[in-house]
Amino acid sequence: MAAISMRLPVARKPVGPSAPRGGEKHLVAPGDTITTDTGYMRGHGTYVEDEKLIASVAGAVERVNKLICVRALKTRYNGEVGDIVVGRITEVQQKRWKVETNSRLDSVLLLSSMNLPGGELRRRSAEDELAMRDYLQEGDLISAEVQSIFSDGAVSLHTRSLKYGKLGQGVLVQVSPSLVKRQKTHFHDLPCGASVILGNNGFIWIYPTPEQKDEEAGGFTTSLEPVPLSDREVITRLRNCIVALATQQLMLFDTSILYCYEASLPHRIKDVLKPEVMEEIVLETRQRLLHLEG
Repeated sequence: MAAISMRLPVARKPVGPSAPRGGEKHLVAPGDTITTDTGYMRGHGTYVEDEKLIASVAGAVERVNKLICVRALKTRYNGEVGDIVVGRITEVQQKRWKVETNSRLDSVLLLSSMNLPGGELRRRSAEDELAMRDYLQEGDLISAEVQSIFSDGAVSLHTRSLKYGKLGQGVLVQVSPSLVKRQKTHFHDLPCGASVILGNNGFIWIYPTPEQKDEEAGGFTTSLEPVPLSDREVITRLRNCIVALATQQLMLFDTSILYCYEASLPHRIKDVLKPEVMEEIVLETRQRLLHLEG
């Protein structure tokens, strides 16, 4: 019989606000006055009333020179051209797929905005349209890049590069988009033996690092080979570390995930999600990141 871990409810220790480096960030709620200085410009998440700059969302205040904006702690994804996203196909329509990307409206992947299997670049025919469900069907996960934004805010995607396409074996983790740090690349092969795609939309895909890149598949053939237990353990530990970082509101990027993974190694995989272990490993990660910046 498997052992069952039980715990009694305990009062949580108050966590003091950690002073951010190089900024005067502070948390505000909707309706809070940020500043009465009329010399500041109004950014996202703010509005002006009675010559006061007031927050319209709950989040952290960010100042860039004279521009003030509020970065919401929990938010839907607002697409920007060039973003890398991970999404799930929700509907196959005429010449397009609808994709769930954690934004207010479903995103769109046009048949003309993707590489066909084999990497062919040619005009799309009626046969291609009939075969759309053979390429991608409801429930499939894909990685893609934001190509453009429609006037209503919906996002148009493309998978014209061979690094994008259908995702096969791995684990999907959903976090707030505000926790994913913008970087030059969002595809990372981590030295611990697994790879991650950090979607700007808050969808993170963890998968075994492929031994060789299959350039001929055009991103539509997925490996169905059994994943070794050692790889599955690494992926599960990474998944729990990402959940721990997101719970403690620490920014997610390759270095923070790797540091958290290394800090979690003394603990069993399932214990990483215990609140006291979570606080301990995230605190160690935070200190290593501050030391790195210093």
